[in-house]
Amino acid sequence: MIDGPLVEVHDLTKDYEEGDNVARVLKGVQLEVARGELVALLGPSGSGKSTLLNILGTLMRPTAGSVRILGQSLVGADDFVLTEFRNRHIGFVFQAHLLLPDFTALENVMFPAAARHGRERREDRARGSELLDRVGLSDRRDYLASQLSGGQKQRVAVARSLMNAPELVLADEPTGNLDRESADRVMQLLTEINTSDGTGFLISTHDEKIAARCRRQIYMVDGKIAHDSR
Repeated sequence: MIDGPLVEVHDLTKDYEEGDNVARVLKGVQLEVARGELVALLGPSGSGKSTLLNILGTLMRPTAGSVRILGQSLVGADDFVLTEFRNRHIGFVFQAHLLLPDFTALENVMFPAAARHGRERREDRARGSELLDRVGLSDRRDYLASQLSGGQKQRVAVARSLMNAPELVLADEPTGNLDRESADRVMQLLTEINTSDGTGFLISTHDEKIAARCRRQIYMVDGKIAHDSR
């Protein structure tokens, strides 16, 4: 294993063109996340949280600055390298879960591995089943995603994010559409995975109660980090 931080960000900026105008969404962000950290990312809408997560997830390129994950520089890498890196090392949990409705819970969990290998493998089915058992949904393995409750869908999404055993999981408002009980259950699950597996989590949230369960809280305001509890 390579020594050093899980995530290193220096002077990160992101501009969006709006006609003849340029809107700067990220303004020189500096950030370091250690391996195995559980970090909450807070701030008002428009503060740049989702943009930062998209850049860290290699889904979006920055305008300037540097991004290193697991010691690898990702700025300037071609799309093939970014896709391979993302599939191998990064997991995602989205607010809207983004499950495939006509796929079963197991098929949704297996999808990252099937995409990576170009086919469904027996060992992937075994790991997918193990992950569903871990998130308390072994009895829903063959249910279509469209047949699951909101909380169940999000737990499937958590299992899917772990399919390729990533070192980093990026979660963008993962409890935003859930009731309090379901939100607490999902957050408890993320905390347990962080503790048992050492998986690093960066969780964007508006929920102070969710953020309080993380060991570190980072507040973004107007494209900058305004406070870091580290």
